[in-house]
Amino acid sequence: MGSEAHLDVVICWHMHQPDYRDHLRNEFLQPWVYLHGIKDYVDMAAHLEAVPAARTVVNFSPVLLEQLLEYERQIEGYLKNDKPIRDPLLAMLDSPVFPADNEHRVALVKACLRSNRKRLIERFKPYQKLTELAQPIINDLSYSAYLSNQFLADLITWYHLAWLGETVRRTDQRVINLIEQASGFTLHQRRILLEVIGDLITGLKKRYSALAQSGQVELSMSPYAHPMLPLLLHFRDARDSMPNIRLPVLEGYPGGKERAKWHLRAGLEVFENYFGQRPVGCWPSGGYQYSHGEVTGQGGLSMAGHR
Repeated sequence: MGSEAHLDVVICWHMHQPDYRDHLRNEFLQPWVYLHGIKDYVDMAAHLEAVPAARTVVNFSPVLLEQLLEYERQIEGYLKNDKPIRDPLLAMLDSPVFPADNEHRVALVKACLRSNRKRLIERFKPYQKLTELAQPIINDLSYSAYLSNQFLADLITWYHLAWLGETVRRTDQRVINLIEQASGFTLHQRRILLEVIGDLITGLKKRYSALAQSGQVELSMSPYAHPMLPLLLHFRDARDSMPNIRLPVLEGYPGGKERAKWHLRAGLEVFENYFGQRPVGCWPSGGYQYSHGEVTGQGGLSMAGHR
């Protein structure tokens, strides 16, 4: 290549989590939306804010935005009006009472150990010590009677401290104070940590909207629930990436075209409700470059676009 040759590169950060809600019970079954919200999504915004010259595309799946907004509403409702938080683990962070039966107490311990051992657990010695103390209890439930409320309070506090974004642990004095204390966390201090989490979740849309308004970031979306749109239209499209795959007898998904259009319409509605603006483009789920031209969102948001 000549000395003047160059390659245009578009960096696209794709933010997605599946729907972890039990819609019948109105409850979150897994905590990964808010945990990644206070860790990865917060840190990414901070990195971009720290380098004004940086330019990137940030893509959000609408089903993720919908859940982030629900967490925002529930945390605010709890802190201001004592309304319930419908995520069992997050609700337990500020609960004045821990489960009374050993089975549920052990389940809480196991939930608080779901962290990367090298990057999250071993990095914080108090957290690591708590996990070491928890191992005999997990291996032999007869030890569960020795689980004290203070142990549970410290464990669930450290679980959330470890999951916070690096930029939060370095700059938020509330968090710095908790980390320095290391143990013996009170209910009041756990409430402070919940307030930190609420501030971070609420601040996401403001921070990314500001980055978009400054021209530093282009905000895009995926279809609502992150479906593989080409497969909703033609199963044969699977052979583009897996030539030898065994296909279903049916040519396509029943009602696939209408479902694909619905995912685009619903995605636009959720995105605009969250950010107060339309996305600049659409990232097809799975990175498909779909060019059949059969599915186009309202306002000309075409699935053929890459940004």
